[in-house]
Amino acid sequence: MNGNDGGIARFTMVGHGVFHGHELSIPVFLVVWLAVFDLSTFAWGLALGVAFGLVGVGSPIAGVLADRYPARRLVSLSAGGMGLALALMALVGTLPAVLVGLAAWGVAASIYHPAALALISRGADQRGTVLGYHGAAGSLGTVIGPLAVLLALAVFDWRPVMLALALPALAVPLVGAFSAFDERAAVDAERASSVSTPREFLADSRVLFTSGFLVVFAVVLTYGIFYRGFFTFLPDVLSRVTVFQPVTVGGETIDADQFAYSALLLVGVIGQYAGGRLSDRHRPDRILIALLLAVIVGTLGFLPASAAGVIPLLAVCGLLGFTIYAVAPITQTLVAEHAPAEHHGISFGYTYLGTFGFGALGASIGGAALTLGGEPALFLALAGAAAVCVIVAAVLSLRAR
Repeated sequence: MNGNDGGIARFTMVGHGVFHGHELSIPVFLVVWLAVFDLSTFAWGLALGVAFGLVGVGSPIAGVLADRYPARRLVSLSAGGMGLALALMALVGTLPAVLVGLAAWGVAASIYHPAALALISRGADQRGTVLGYHGAAGSLGTVIGPLAVLLALAVFDWRPVMLALALPALAVPLVGAFSAFDERAAVDAERASSVSTPREFLADSRVLFTSGFLVVFAVVLTYGIFYRGFFTFLPDVLSRVTVFQPVTVGGETIDADQFAYSALLLVGVIGQYAGGRLSDRHRPDRILIALLLAVIVGTLGFLPASAAGVIPLLAVCGLLGFTIYAVAPITQTLVAEHAPAEHHGISFGYTYLGTFGFGALGASIGGAALTLGGEPALFLALAGAAAVCVIVAAVLSLRAR
């Protein structure tokens, strides 16, 4: 990478690690909050649902902002806002402060992906490679964040732990201030979105959805359904796999399935990087189809592998960890290719509305399948969602010829 690409990569990698570290760490605090505060599990579910729902709902608005204002400033604002929200919860420590802080975190977090991805797509020369580094940092956040919080909560009260979690987010604006890069180096620097009214927002949206972006959005939406359904129920499915034996560490018994889940996420770090590199060297639509076919193979092979033994199951988990996460930089590259540069912000806003918003249907579909037909029905439903995504990706590939 050249110096400009490196500066963008370093800045967005820190922000992405913070985002996903927070995303998966916040639910870890729920165990403590249930004991500390007089609030039902159902009510806590609603509170977390609002927080994470705001991430998806706010993304299109954040995308408009990313097309009008410097993306560096918006990424810093997002990370700083996430950090301040956690600091509010930690320093005040009351139930109202926690509920308000969760909602504030969701609003701040909704800005991150549209702004960061617009920054990468407009500023990076080797777009796919930078997206790969960005994705790998996010995957590291998904592993390190919740693990560190879990270990810290075994020793400390939840408030100092949450305050410590806020500090890396508060450091992101400083990283941005001292990073030297041109965020529009890869596009016409004079072009920018002029959206300032709801009518202009609808007009720009109409332009996007009457172009190739519509098919890319359909790919992202269907893949989001698979992704959310898979990761919602994977920990529960792994906990019931009989081939894993408990492991004793320091006198404490730990279920080995937790290591398998963490290993899958760690392999995802490699997948994110590889997906980004591949998208710079080959047609991303074709790479996407190949990866999705591998995802289907892994999904259908999961239960047979779990019955065959530890080694086959770990091999399938490795395949799924690599391919599922390799898809992300590929789809992000496709979004950037099929949307005008001045609309990259709003296009990524809609992308994450599809991923976090409509993608949430995957949890409902997976839950229904699991209830009606057990684990075989769940994995068939997930493979079906991935198959629909392959069909849509094939349409995209045919249009690209």
